[in-house]
This record gives sequence, structure tokens and C-alpha cells, in this order.
Amino acid sequence: MRHISYKTSSTCARQIDFDLTDDNKITNLAFIGGCNGNLKAISKICEGMDASKVMNIFSGNICGMKGTSCADQLSLAIKKALDENK
Repeated sequence: MRHISYKTSSTCARQIDFDLTDDNKITNLAFIGGCNGNLKAISKICEGMDASKVMNIFSGNICGMKGTSCADQLSLAIKKALDENK
């Protein structure tokens, strides 16, 4: 299991922390900053899910005029973590 800390860009959340299990499942997902209720819900939904599936679901999701979102930043964090596993 690896712990991932990802500094976000252009979002209200400043950081995303999660654990990636040896079989690429997301656990202990937490957002630092951002819309507390919505991000807690995303964290609950993602618990135990396959990282690639989470990445594909949230990739490209945007918030307002930012061109990204906390969920999109999560997909980027997962992509980086999976690429480092190769």
C-alpha cells in the first residue's frame, strides 16, 4: 500500500490524500479544503473502488470557469500514482 499526497491546482481544495492498495483500490481518501460536504461524499463513494475506474469517471469534470475541479484533480492524482507504479 502507498500513501499519496497530491497538491491540487486551480481548485478550492489545496491537497488530496489517499492510499492506493497493492491491487489499485482507493482507500482513506481525503480532500484538504474545498466544499466539505461534497468532497466527503466523493470520498465515501470512492472507498474501495478501483483507481482506474475512479480516474475515468472524474476525468474532465470541471467546476465553473476553472477548467478543472476537485474531482478532476483527483483523476490527475490517480493517473500520476498509477504511472509511478509502472
